[in-house]
Amino acid sequence: MLLTVSGPPGSGKSTTAELLADRFDLEHVSGGDIFRELAEERGYTPLEFNKLAEENDQIDRDLDRRLYEIAVERDDLVLESRLAGWLAGEQADFRFWLDAPPRVRGERIAEREEKDPARATEETKAREASEAKRYQEYYGIDIRDLTIYDLSVNTGRWGPDAVLDMLVTAVEVYEAAADEGQAYVEIDDEF
Repeated sequence: MLLTVSGPPGSGKSTTAELLADRFDLEHVSGGDIFRELAEERGYTPLEFNKLAEENDQIDRDLDRRLYEIAVERDDLVLESRLAGWLAGEQADFRFWLDAPPRVRGERIAEREEKDPARATEETKAREASEAKRYQEYYGIDIRDLTIYDLSVNTGRWGPDAVLDMLVTAVEVYEAAADEGQAYVEIDDEF
């Protein structure tokens, strides 16, 4: 089984993906961890590395190619990244989108990174705008288009356990015979 968890920074992707992986005894692969590792290896903060990626498209393309290859070549995992649902495409059994209001996401990031919530919210908004622009330019992906996802959840409304219960229920009650079709994913560029 291949599950994808996507959403903007601070939406609860990592927490939810870890919980899903534990619940279904799947491996968890995080695009954010891979991105942060690449940034650290090169001596940048994630925000600095994100800005560098605006000027050097190879950073995003290398990361996305790696995630795409994981989605195509492997099974029994939860793939988590902003583009995981798009990258996995029809390979994914379920594609989940998580979101929350910007203030909530900023507060979560501020707590995690020990910074001012207002600053974290502004940085997150800038990062999102930068990424959205690049996704559109590179792959023709409108990250705001949620039609490819099987389920979208506002994680600001429920805690991690309740969100997990929703996603687990969606997977467990799924009936292939009643499925009227998975949303088609079209990307302008090959990975």
